[in-house]
Amino acid sequence: MRLFIAVNFSRETKNRLLALRDELRARSERGRFSLPENLHLTLGFLGECDPTQTAGIKTAMDAAPFAAFDLTVDRVGRFRRDGGDIWWAGVKGSKPLLDLQRELTNTLIAAGFGLEKRHYDPHVTLGREVVTDTAPWPTEPFGETVSRIDLMKSERINGKLTYTAVYTKKAELS
Repeated sequence: MRLFIAVNFSRETKNRLLALRDELRARSERGRFSLPENLHLTLGFLGECDPTQTAGIKTAMDAAPFAAFDLTVDRVGRFRRDGGDIWWAGVKGSKPLLDLQRELTNTLIAAGFGLEKRHYDPHVTLGREVVTDTAPWPTEPFGETVSRIDLMKSERINGKLTYTAVYTKKAELS
């Protein structure tokens, strides 16, 4: 299974992200734009994993303590690429979010997973291979309280990229 750990969003936050995606689409000549059900914030990408590795990921998730925290989307930006850019909604790097991501990464690396230990730049992908002459634009900050993280399976079903939660860790009560 191809796996990653993510924050999935409430309907209200997804609707705000979709409005940004749709604004990007309207400003673009072309691109591949994220499906509504696939909007998420990746905490760690694990790639292809077998059942034993999947059990280890669940153990690592359970070992990562976190209390519910606020997440804020506060900007639109892009990563420049030949053939079209990756456009994203930027997530403010709050201490609880960064601590959780770092804890998950360190625990998974210690368990033998080959995660990159690079700078984490929290963002939600709005589109790939986007061609536009527009510049990133300001957005009114919005967000939600994160009270769970999910282990997600990524697969193609009838040619459509589909993400499915296979395990959930809930925030600890304070």
